[in-house]
Amino acid sequence: MCGIIGYLGGREATPILMESLKRLEYRGYDSAGVAVLELPRAGEAVRTSVTKSEAKVDTLIAKLKTNMPSGNLGIGHTRWATHGKPTYVNAHPHTDCKGKIFVVHNGIIENFAELKGELEAAGHEFPSDTDTEVVPHLIEANYKGDFLAAVRAALKRIKGAYALAMFSSDDPELLVGARLNAPLVVGIGDNEYYIASDITAIIPYTKRVLVLGEGEVAAVTPLGAEVSTLDGVTVNPKIVHVDWDVSQAQKGGYPHFMLKEINETPEALANAMRGRLTDDGTVSFREFDVADKQLRRIDDILLLGMGTSRHAAMIGEYVIEDWSGIPARAEDASEFRYRRPTVGEKTLGVVISQSGETADTLVAMQQAKARGALSVAVTNVVASSAARDADGAIYLHAGPEIGVASTKTLHAHIVSLYLLAMRLADVKGRVSPERKRELVEALRALPDQVRDILAREKEIIKLAHKYSKYRNFMFAGRGLGYPVALEGALKLKEISYIHAEGTSGGELKHGPIALLDDQFPVIAICTAGTTKDKMVSNVHEIVARNAPVLALITKGDRSLNGVATDVFEIPEVDEAAAVVLNTVVLQLFAYHVAVKLGQDVDQPRNLAKSVTVE
Repeated sequence: MCGIIGYLGGREATPILMESLKRLEYRGYDSAGVAVLELPRAGEAVRTSVTKSEAKVDTLIAKLKTNMPSGNLGIGHTRWATHGKPTYVNAHPHTDCKGKIFVVHNGIIENFAELKGELEAAGHEFPSDTDTEVVPHLIEANYKGDFLAAVRAALKRIKGAYALAMFSSDDPELLVGARLNAPLVVGIGDNEYYIASDITAIIPYTKRVLVLGEGEVAAVTPLGAEVSTLDGVTVNPKIVHVDWDVSQAQKGGYPHFMLKEINETPEALANAMRGRLTDDGTVSFREFDVADKQLRRIDDILLLGMGTSRHAAMIGEYVIEDWSGIPARAEDASEFRYRRPTVGEKTLGVVISQSGETADTLVAMQQAKARGALSVAVTNVVASSAARDADGAIYLHAGPEIGVASTKTLHAHIVSLYLLAMRLADVKGRVSPERKRELVEALRALPDQVRDILAREKEIIKLAHKYSKYRNFMFAGRGLGYPVALEGALKLKEISYIHAEGTSGGELKHGPIALLDDQFPVIAICTAGTTKDKMVSNVHEIVARNAPVLALITKGDRSLNGVATDVFEIPEVDEAAAVVLNTVVLQLFAYHVAVKLGQDVDQPRNLAKSVTVE
């Protein structure tokens, strides 16, 4: 969940590290630091300058501008704490007893206590509380004049997850990267090289990216990057071209990344469908090109996700089962991984992860695959762990998402799952040509319909400001409206820090309704659908408890006139399309409530964008 960057080249390393850490700050922002191997002056020994901050990257940058290290090799880190509090001492980079080996790390070392005890017994001293600090000391213990060999030997002892960037002052032209169960890429520029925890950090500098595989090590010198296994076997790495440009990773004039990315939803929806959906409703996926015969064998769909991705999975569960007739189930990946599930060769495992690096989801996918399931990753990141490990991939093509709270990528996930549902329904013979054409029309209309919602932002701002005075919220929906309610509650709580919970309309009378009073408003998803009348009845029950109600309704519906406190109308659309429109409204509502309260919506406390540890 931390961001790491390394640089080796002909330019000054420090400005590049500073800029890259700002772009990586969404991965963690508890503390930050850099280590730069300084160019020695005449008669002076080589030295490494280490600068740290126990606060955000801007504080680190201020320190660096006061005393700018000069050198062509360096590493940097922005931290999301897992072991040890966010303090100066615990901030990365970490070093060994002699102050020659420097390491930045993303991940969790599961056996660090055992290794630390062994190293302490041998005389090593550990000033920090982090698990990371065992790495430089373990390398030091194995160092016999060959830094790369010492790294390999040390990493063979480590269990858990790591993405590492490292150097030694004894090897001033060697930058080393390594990964296991955590993402790491090597950027290839013009006679300069970068190591980063994700592509976002380096897109201003290069479009060519070398993707490291599991358990691989990259040795970067001025002559290039060589990749090998921990046993020293040379690997021919995969190099990909990244089409993102710098402007995609900037705010584009919006006050926050989150608002920018909500406004990018129409393009994200269009990109998710582009080249995959024909006029007659035929769906194809280039990276998941499975024969009809194989898909017809599928009699069980398992959808795995966490957080917002799990809500997308719940929506996928509903439409896949409804459209294709195949039993489907959405699972919390962190719970699934500790069960003995009934998964087999006729199961399709659908892994939903924006980053493609969510730790729990990756493990759950491996468990499903081990039981014979066919797997597909629905992800935004090309060559991510999920995409590489699954049997196929459905890429979102949504562009980078910097805001911690998922917005446009959720909608790309939803539409991608709709396309998968259409593909399965087609091979199962469960959808008529007429219905396919209806779905094509509904999906292709979505980008413009979302633009229409975005154009009504002032209406949503007015409602957000009115309701921002409340400290508790309930979100309620039925059918496809239920996961929409869960997602609305999640968005509000994670960026505004207001207590919010989601429930199904049917569940209200089984406990949640006891919470309601005139200070506990309810956001009710009441747009047209199979359960709309039931939700209207639920609203009457809510109002009887004096709770204010903001209802999302279909344009022209008068069933809640004089009942709901406030209403927001969306156009009359297919029920599946209403999911996207309702969710955009709730995202904007949550955003403007949080902004009204003065919260940092792009970097909410205690959260990180990509959860790469359990």
